[in-house]
Amino acid sequence: MRCPEPCPELVEGRRLFYVPIIHTSADLGSVAPQLEEKGRAMSGEEAWDRHKRIVARFWEAIGQYFNALDVNGYQIYQDGLAAEGALGMRIVEDTASRGSPNYQLVKSLVERGARIVKTEDVSTVLKEVEGIKAIANARTLAGRSWAVLKYERMKRKLLEERDRYIARRINGTLKQNGILFIGAFHSIIPRLAEDIQVEEVKAREKVAEYQKSFFQPHKHARAEQLAAYLTGAIE
Repeated sequence: MRCPEPCPELVEGRRLFYVPIIHTSADLGSVAPQLEEKGRAMSGEEAWDRHKRIVARFWEAIGQYFNALDVNGYQIYQDGLAAEGALGMRIVEDTASRGSPNYQLVKSLVERGARIVKTEDVSTVLKEVEGIKAIANARTLAGRSWAVLKYERMKRKLLEERDRYIARRINGTLKQNGILFIGAFHSIIPRLAEDIQVEEVKAREKVAEYQKSFFQPHKHARAEQLAAYLTGAIE
């Protein structure tokens, strides 16, 4: 596979730790209060609070796993991160300061010798953010229904665009060891170069299934099973 410019000096057997993530309110910026309210309305107060505890323990398990690794020199690819260098670190630090366990972990990894890499195209990310904002900020039921319809029409296309871009970035910049923090509904692995060995820290399918089943009352038993997997120690 031909990598885009600039092409790194490739190391045989490149390795990527693949972390399918669950976003928290701290990741979502200005739309967090509206989406938090929606989550509580859809699931109920008790279930939503339990979900938040599960997500917190999920991130604890992820953090403990990487705390045991020597990550010096690792390259970090982060869902939604469209910058690197000083600007990228300001984004990481700002989001970490708002309480995001994902970005707090990224910040910790950088402090231990890893470095962040621009992962996404800013224009594509902004299109998705604007779609989510339109839903969250709609003042009427009709307005929200229209915003949801518009977002659903573009969501699949935007997701595919983002996945292709992210895979190209990894293929073209990963030198030896990397970590990808990415939403569980993305499909990056099939687009990666053949020489990249992928290690799923948690199974993407199970993380995605938990997020779907949590909001389906008839699947609560399955959600409980998956919650045990999500919060369990990683060997």
